[in-house]
Amino acid sequence: MLVAFAITPLGVGESVGRQVAQSIRIVRDSGLPNRTDSMFTTIEGEWDEVMDVIRRAVEAVDAPRVGLTLKADIRPGVTDAITSKVESIERHLSDG
Repeated sequence: MLVAFAITPLGVGESVGRQVAQSIRIVRDSGLPNRTDSMFTTIEGEWDEVMDVIRRAVEAVDAPRVGLTLKADIRPGVTDAITSKVESIERHLSDG
């Protein structure tokens, strides 16, 4: 499964980069395939392992309140979707 998620630290002021970095460190240390962009982090793996990493990422945020947004693509038997989905779009774009 692929899960794109965003963690929003609340109650820490306007700048939240330090708090978000705390959560991204958990994701990167997990060993699961992942990507972070300006809006979301995407992680790929089995249900239990992905949700465990996301739970730990939320718990790592030093904030009195945390917002969590999730979007999941649950497709059993598919692996490397974090890369192959983007490659498919790029192929279609290059076809004209």
